[in-house]
Amino acid sequence: MSRLDDVDLSLSLSKKEGKAELKAAQERLVHLRLLLGGQIGPGELGPPLLVLFEGWDASGKGGAIQRLVEELDSRHVRVAQFAAPSSDEKRHHFLWRFWPVLPGWGGMAVLDRTWYGRVLVERVEGFAADDAWQRAYAEIVDLETTLAAEGTIIVKFWMHLSPEEQLRRFESRRDDPYRAWKLTDEDWRNREKRPAYEAAVEDMLERTDHPAGPWHVIAGDDKRWARVAVVRTVCHAIEAALEARGIDTDPPLS
Repeated sequence: MSRLDDVDLSLSLSKKEGKAELKAAQERLVHLRLLLGGQIGPGELGPPLLVLFEGWDASGKGGAIQRLVEELDSRHVRVAQFAAPSSDEKRHHFLWRFWPVLPGWGGMAVLDRTWYGRVLVERVEGFAADDAWQRAYAEIVDLETTLAAEGTIIVKFWMHLSPEEQLRRFESRRDDPYRAWKLTDEDWRNREKRPAYEAAVEDMLERTDHPAGPWHVIAGDDKRWARVAVVRTVCHAIEAALEARGIDTDPPLS
């Protein structure tokens, strides 16, 4: 089975379960962020935290990001969204435009769409030459390995969604005047190319999953489940990274 086929999209939480489990995960994340920021515990800055989001159109990236950061101090976390590169950005190496938003020690950045566009949309739509996107796998792994060597905690999400649930969400957006702006002709075109995108996603997961930056494929058909899974996964990644450095994740607070 492929990695996407192996995802259990039936996972779900009731409204009550989702609310309680999300609250607990968010409270843990607040604690860990304060620790990374040197605001509790020993008072020293912790390693940078970089969270990358990719996924299908309407897979819930925006909602997951909102729940990830909504309880955090906005002064200490940056959320950056990336669309197609501008004409000026195209004059540079494809990774160049991402550097300004990368977090420093004690900081956190969340990227909504990332450098993986090179091996996804740019590959499928022909926006990058074959040799360019094929070369990008190694370039991306080199970048992430370099960032991790400098201390960055990297958490990468692919938000997975069944074609049936995606269609339901598309139609729901189409029929709601207050959300119709979220749905574009490009979304429909991308849906028609799903087999090509699935092949690109499988290659991405296979070729850019590495110890410093493993992929977390999140079952997204149930939004409550997905949001809790995202926050918990970030917490677990922080805890593992700090423990590997010999840092107490629950130090005395006074």
